[in-house]
Amino acid sequence: MKRIAAATALSLALVTATFSGPAQAGGMAPAMEPAVIIEDTSASNGGILVPILFLIMVAAVTHG
Repeated sequence: MKRIAAATALSLALVTATFSGPAQAGGMAPAMEPAVIIEDTSASNGGILVPILFLIMVAAVTHG
């Protein structure tokens, strides 16, 4: 009976150490590098150009 209890305790200790990871077992936690985000800061004139072209085309179709 003592062998079964010892085997159970040992297997639970091994399973707990395996699933807890290196940070819990006294090791170093894995370091993740920060994500680099590059934003485009150039101005875009397409936001006003498309509606102006649309209005010119509508005016040309209705008056043409």
